[in-house]
Amino acid sequence: MVALTLSATTANAVTLDEVKARGFITVAIANEIPGSYTDANGEVKGSEAEVARRVLQKVGIKPENIQWVVTTFSSLIPGLQANRFDMTAAGMAIRPERCKKVIYSEPDSSYGEGMLVLKGNPKELHSYEDVAKHGKVAIMAGADQLRMMQSLGVPDENIVTISANADAISAIASGRADAYAAAASTAADLAKKSDKVELASSFKDPIIDGKVQRSWGAFTFNRDSTDLRDKFNEALLEFRKTDEFKQILLEYGSTPDAVAAIPDKTTSELCSE
Repeated sequence: MVALTLSATTANAVTLDEVKARGFITVAIANEIPGSYTDANGEVKGSEAEVARRVLQKVGIKPENIQWVVTTFSSLIPGLQANRFDMTAAGMAIRPERCKKVIYSEPDSSYGEGMLVLKGNPKELHSYEDVAKHGKVAIMAGADQLRMMQSLGVPDENIVTISANADAISAIASGRADAYAAAASTAADLAKKSDKVELASSFKDPIIDGKVQRSWGAFTFNRDSTDLRDKFNEALLEFRKTDEFKQILLEYGSTPDAVAAIPDKTTSELCSE
């Protein structure tokens, strides 16, 4: 299946019936491994993409009728608001400020934080607090880690913004940044791709405002697309109970504890925090 560029299609449907009548659904991804990404052959893979395929099939949309839209993470919410696509499959963390702009499904992922550093970790960085005190940190544009770094007092000049996860390795290897802050599974996957970087060992999840930072990710929709979201959500909640759902997440790097934590929070709770 060929992934589309952001400008290839404009989506206007707000209901599942309208999507079916049109004959296809547009689903945006941010090319993040292991959530949803395109491989060397242009095939869309990842835990979010696979769950989306299964759930959409359950509501009557065949996998071949999914048109994937590849964009940047920071363009996902603006793209939904502008009706450039029908939904996203990027494991976007549920945050109150985002709940004012888009509507979420119930969570389909749960994840802690991780950090990529230079091979050998010469600055001995083992937490976001460490890098806040002793270095420059790279984050992906639009990602939650910006909020975390700002809360930890990192000055703007010590934050290096990159447009895609794949840029993290070169940012660290070239010395532009001392570390890359990301979801644990993303950081771990990047560490496997180059002998110039490694996963920060003995990593400690950040504590901000007295709370250990853990995120719950979900699919997002335009605020007018309640019918589409609700029907997708109903099927997702049923699929979430299956072994197949758990196996997809485990196959793409989630831990059993992370999978078990998914039902611990509801979207309503997370939007209200």
